[in-house]
Amino acid sequence: MNMYKKLVGNMGEDIATNYLKKKKYKILDKNFTAGKGEIDIIALKDKTTVFIEVKTRQNEDFGTPAEAVDLKKRKKLIETATRYINEKNPDTGFRFDVIEVYGCLKDGEFYFEKIEHIEDAFGVNY
Repeated sequence: MNMYKKLVGNMGEDIATNYLKKKKYKILDKNFTAGKGEIDIIALKDKTTVFIEVKTRQNEDFGTPAEAVDLKKRKKLIETATRYINEKNPDTGFRFDVIEVYGCLKDGEFYFEKIEHIEDAFGVNY
């Protein structure tokens, strides 16, 4: 992954984390890795463990950010979430959300435009 994408992705995740905190989500973990998978944010909201994929884009020229969470990515997220559940054994419900962050990097500074939170974006059965 090139440095630009990594930097923009990290900034998008920071924006998403702050957004979730304002919405009274409790952040349990960030960048949880297991096997070959990673979950950007794991949070708790109303007795539900929420596995959140953050996608940051400048525009929708190549589709919405959420459309980048394709079947292959969903399977990897589900596998990673299963490992998290087996490791932590939380006594909660579960769901998968996608947060779209729109903005761009100019002169080393990220210009945030908007955020879209798609709750229960997909299920385990795809």
